[in-house]
Amino acid sequence: MKHLILAAVAAFALAGAASAQDAALGTWQTEVDDGAFAYVTMDQCGPAVCGTIARTFNTEGEYASPNIGRQIVINMAPNGDGSYNGQVWRPSNDRIYVGKMDVEGNALRLRGCVAGGLICASQNWVRVE
Repeated sequence: MKHLILAAVAAFALAGAASAQDAALGTWQTEVDDGAFAYVTMDQCGPAVCGTIARTFNTEGEYASPNIGRQIVINMAPNGDGSYNGQVWRPSNDRIYVGKMDVEGNALRLRGCVAGGLICASQNWVRVE
């Protein structure tokens, strides 16, 4: 199952960051990638947010991917305005990327980048819980 999942690492502002950080917590559905998608549970990890693959689905329904339980959103630090910086792991090539995450209501956008942010790919997730 390929997932293009993206994220990034940056500074943590004390007061405003806590409320912005709360916006990302919960369970999110990834976009379909190679016929499969996942539910990712975002939880607090210190002052940042981390996401773990909780469930996986394909055209047949739910299935037991070997990636269940793997952290794919790593140390997303809130910027205080609904944006985050951290890292993301892409299961299909077992690489970690630097990127950005933006949360607005029930929509989450991840961008993973290489070459200092010049080349990026993105996914749009929707809140499940």
